[in-house]
Amino acid sequence: MASNNQDKEGSKKGSSNRGFASMDPQRQREIASEGGRAAHEKGTAHEFTSEEAREAGRKGGQARSQSNRSNSNRSTSSGSSSSSER
Repeated sequence: MASNNQDKEGSKKGSSNRGFASMDPQRQREIASEGGRAAHEKGTAHEFTSEEAREAGRKGGQARSQSNRSNSNRSTSSGSSSSSER
């Protein structure tokens, strides 16, 4: 029991050497690649057509543009209210 407490106290707070995110980036790529190969072999992997990829890119661009407009409006409206209070 004392050894468990000693391990916890000796390790860095908030860090862990367990899990995918704590792995070396090269090892993460290897594991992800294996999953991709397995999905293709099984026939469950989705392969985008050029039309599907074009549509996805268009939607992403619209969402990004809309988000930027929304953020711009917030900073403009908050800036104008502070100047009118002066």
